[in-house]
Amino acid sequence: MAYDFSSRSLEQLISEGSHKWSRYPGAIGMWVAEMDFGVSDEIRDYLIAEANRGSFGYLPPADGRRVLEATSEWLGRFNWTPNPDHMLLLPEVLAGLRIQIEHFSSPGSAVVVPTPAYMPFLTIPKEFDREIIEVPSNRDEEGYWRLDLDGIDAALATGAETVVLCNPWNPTGRCLSFDELSALDAIVTKHGARVFEDAIHVPLVLDGTYIPFATVSEQAPSHTITAISSTKGWNIPGLKCAQLIFNNEEDWNAFQPLAHAASEPTSTVGVRATGVCFTQSQDWNDEVRDYLRINRDVLEERVAGWDGVSISPLEGTYIGLLDFTELAQRGAFGDQSPAEFLRENAKVALTEGRLCGANYSNFARIIFATPLPVLTEALDRIEAALG
Repeated sequence: MAYDFSSRSLEQLISEGSHKWSRYPGAIGMWVAEMDFGVSDEIRDYLIAEANRGSFGYLPPADGRRVLEATSEWLGRFNWTPNPDHMLLLPEVLAGLRIQIEHFSSPGSAVVVPTPAYMPFLTIPKEFDREIIEVPSNRDEEGYWRLDLDGIDAALATGAETVVLCNPWNPTGRCLSFDELSALDAIVTKHGARVFEDAIHVPLVLDGTYIPFATVSEQAPSHTITAISSTKGWNIPGLKCAQLIFNNEEDWNAFQPLAHAASEPTSTVGVRATGVCFTQSQDWNDEVRDYLRINRDVLEERVAGWDGVSISPLEGTYIGLLDFTELAQRGAFGDQSPAEFLRENAKVALTEGRLCGANYSNFARIIFATPLPVLTEALDRIEAALG
């Protein structure tokens, strides 16, 4: 590898003081979805040059247009080149979810969230006084998480109008198949509902593949809004830039009166950095995914040796969901959750499973995008704490 992703030590990460590493003092931070690998040379050089120029003013429209075109071109590797004329720059993907709920669903209509879910999916609809219908997913005999399509069908039958889809799927690590997505599309079409697709982890496909939801049928573009970003795949979440894709002209035209106000808060530096990611820094992303595959394999192998703990096969993202249900049923954690127990006894900070859905209090989310020696230390600590 041209890049040394193992170079940062545990002490260095703690001293750098990010939220991930300062929220739980003394603990290994594995709870925030960001990477501990720094950034690519191209991003570093761009940021230094931008600072030297002092060019932190408002974004010229031509710059924004170039980045939208670069986004579409980059997505071409998945046989999808959405129209840049129907794309909008936003500060973050979650701003797109808010747009979908507020402007493309009826007031008071419920939002369907397959779980386990990215945590904000279970809070943002409440900002708009919307009921959240959680639809717990199932693990098949090979351990893969699968959408409960019958459950989603039943939820939409109650009058819900929006399905939140995360693909690749945080926190399960799945890349959903064409058959699953096609079946979901048929259900959404039957009920006249819509899909908000969070595709932020597309640059982090490991062994699976990404199938854009808007491509699974002729009707899919008519009821799909997609959000994507370079921030996860190139480790720049603090630069605040995402792209919202309106997959049909009617939706695009309907949102035009509000487009400027929605887009204006997007960071100038974030937009330009996104262009660097998509046009100049693919080698770094390719190598970081190779490194993540190594970490993923280590994580899965270690967990396979822990009695009473499991993790589903990870096809994309740098996120996994540890299932401690069997140990919890044995009373291993007392009155604590697994995440609480491990913060206290292993000094490893994971995400509380209950934040991913009502059925997941005995789970914990782990971020494995960290130097392999740090990952190994964290797994050693967890293993020792579990006994």
